[in-house]
Amino acid sequence: MTGLSFGQKRGRRHPSLTPMIDVVFLLLVFFMLAARFGHDGSLALSSGGSAADYSGPPRLIQIGSDDLTLNGFAIDLDQLPEKLSELMETSTDIVVLRSDDDVNIQRLVDVISTLENAGIHQIAVVE
Repeated sequence: MTGLSFGQKRGRRHPSLTPMIDVVFLLLVFFMLAARFGHDGSLALSSGGSAADYSGPPRLIQIGSDDLTLNGFAIDLDQLPEKLSELMETSTDIVVLRSDDDVNIQRLVDVISTLENAGIHQIAVVE
């Protein structure tokens, strides 16, 4: 009995890595373009108005690093919109913010965001 011959024995084939590298780079480019690396928030600040525009009872919020006062009385941040509404005739009345020297910007932004979420948009920040 004669053996079957399948032809000349070939060497082992090595798969090409080029298509895989192309796919990896395409995925890399896709995720770089599709990803959001951060969310930049912004506050709309406007300069305008004058001291003559201010009317009604005082609405001064003093922002400390650990405390918050409304017209000199200590108040919690979540109570601020409710207490301010008692002092405001309309939502377009001006609210004055003053921060201590050691207060970081994030604390000021938190207070402004709380006021804006409550519908108070006329905010003046003073030194």
